[in-house]
Amino acid sequence: MEIVQVLALGILMGGVYALLASGVTLIFGVLDVVNVAQGSFLVFSALFTWQIWDLFGIEPLLLIPVMALVMGAMGWLIYRGMVVRVTPQGPGMTVLLMFGVALALEGLLNLIFGNKYKSVTPAYFTESLNIGDLVLPLPQLISGVVGALVLVAIYLYLRFSWAGRALRASAQNPDGAALVGISSLKSSALAFAIGAMTAGVGGVLLAIMYPIYPATQYDWIARLLGIVVLGGFGSIPGAVIGAMILGVSEALAAAYVPEWSALFFYGVILLILLFRPNGLMGQRTREDVAA
Repeated sequence: MEIVQVLALGILMGGVYALLASGVTLIFGVLDVVNVAQGSFLVFSALFTWQIWDLFGIEPLLLIPVMALVMGAMGWLIYRGMVVRVTPQGPGMTVLLMFGVALALEGLLNLIFGNKYKSVTPAYFTESLNIGDLVLPLPQLISGVVGALVLVAIYLYLRFSWAGRALRASAQNPDGAALVGISSLKSSALAFAIGAMTAGVGGVLLAIMYPIYPATQYDWIARLLGIVVLGGFGSIPGAVIGAMILGVSEALAAAYVPEWSALFFYGVILLILLFRPNGLMGQRTREDVAA
């Protein structure tokens, strides 16, 4: 029964990881931009969730739509104000730009909140749902379920809405999409905004599970990039699979080999990439270069 307990916790955490990683892989799939600032977006959302909860005592889950809109607007502004200006200069410049954004946000958060841990502790923070011998902590259970629901909502939006179909068309064939009147600029801005919105939702969920301070952005972006690399850049199904592997492997390591928990997942990544260099769901690509 212990292994079932560990697997359940791993799957719940994997649902949260899947939501967070989907934003990174969506941005890469549409814009060919590696958003290394996603970790700082998460921490930004989590710390402002703590601030609102601390000042007004508002249930943190009610802040999910608020932080999603705030981070979506921030993502749109960052794309239209900065990313679009350096994209023609190549992927290297966009990575440097987003790394600069991450450092700037970390510095801003340090000035506002200080370099101290902040924790959101609602009434259910220490409560659990018992199903027979299975014990599911409520913060992890709520976060896993909310993460899965938001991920499904994003999938349905991208799959069935006109804007979602336009976004996917722009990602698959920008020139063809432009011929039928789809603006690459608007599609890219929408993709970046949706990616940032996932960080807004994820930040609220992380705030009710873990203590957060500005420098924890490095831990989270390392996890998210690991998931995206494992699943395959640009593949949302791959990100979901990679997230589940991360969640379960971390839970197993914490339960049975805690001294190796920090390295366990990255060892799994290296092992899988030996046989699948493009990730689990990544596709081989080819660039033709004319002399």
